[in-house]
Formats: sequence, structure tokens, C-alpha cells
Amino acid sequence: MSEVKLSAETRTEFGKGAARRIRRDNKVPGVLYGHGSDPLHLTLPGHDLLLALRTPNVLISLDIDGKGSELAIPKAVQRDAIKGFLEHVDLLLVKRGEKVTVEIPVHTEGELAPGGNLLEHVLNALPVEAEATHIPESVTVSIEGLEAGASVLAKDIPLPNGTKLAVDEDTVVLQVLSAQAEESEGEESEGEEAVAEA
Repeated sequence: MSEVKLSAETRTEFGKGAARRIRRDNKVPGVLYGHGSDPLHLTLPGHDLLLALRTPNVLISLDIDGKGSELAIPKAVQRDAIKGFLEHVDLLLVKRGEKVTVEIPVHTEGELAPGGNLLEHVLNALPVEAEATHIPESVTVSIEGLEAGASVLAKDIPLPNGTKLAVDEDTVVLQVLSAQAEESEGEESEGEEAVAEA
């Protein structure tokens, strides 16, 4: 798992006006909390933070002016709905060796059985418990040859050592839907429309 170093400044100004001024300087307001400590309000470098957040559950080593160094993982990220730039970030304080519960992306490999069936991601991310400094970036599961009606459960997904499921092991993560079922539903609704028009 990658660890990214970022410099951060503590901030004492709050509110929308202060946040706008921070963003005008290509920086992002944020808050660091956890371990029963008082929330620490920070200003973070916008571009570096944006790059860091491309990695899910990235471990961030914060060099905070006057406060020393702290480890954190992103807990909530607010982006502008239209332009996509970062508006605010919540960071969770973590310690080396500590277990945390996070969601990691689920990737698939392989091809479904022939027949035009559809793969539905019931969960796009899998809740797991892992050591804060060893959070997997993602998990990969094979869907090779799966046919309509098949499901992949949480317990079927291989996890790295030291990582445990934080969800019921029988939770459906992926399922294969029949293409014909989708088509017949569409035909029925067309038939109903024809009857309604008559």
C-alpha cells in the first residue's frame, strides 16, 4: 500500500468565506479527527491531495506545522458536483498496527459464459477490516464462465493476508442476470402499452 507525504497547515478561520479563500489559493480545507482527540482543522495542498486521492484508502503521512507528523486515511471527500474539484476532506487519524474498517473496490477478470448475459455489481466496494498501514487497494475476482443466475458471495473473494471481511460472508457482491429475462420484461411492457392504447 502506498504512503503519501503531504504538508498541512493548521487553520483558525472557518465558514464559507474562509473556505473560498483557501480554495482560491489552490488549497483544500480539511479536518483530522479520531482517537478521542479534538478535531484539528487543516489546510492541505490541493493538487497533491487530488493526486493522493486517486488511490482508494490511501495512507497519508501528514507533516503538520507545529504539530509533528500524523498518519491518516480519507474518510469523506466532498467534490464540486459540476467541476469535480475538491471542496473539503475529512481525514481519520490512524496508528501503525491499528485495525480499521474500510471499503475496497471490487475488480473482475475473465469473461461470462456466452449468451449476452449481464454482470451486476451489487456491491462496488467490499467492506473489510485491515491494518491501517496495509489496506489493500482493491480485490480481484474471476467471473470466467459464470452463467445466468450465478452469484459471487463475499466469502468467495480472495483477500490478502491480514484482511478480514467486515460484512456477512453470504452477502451477494456480484450476480449474473439473464439477458432473456431483460428482453421479456421489455416485451411485456410494450404489450401492456398496446393494450392501453386500444
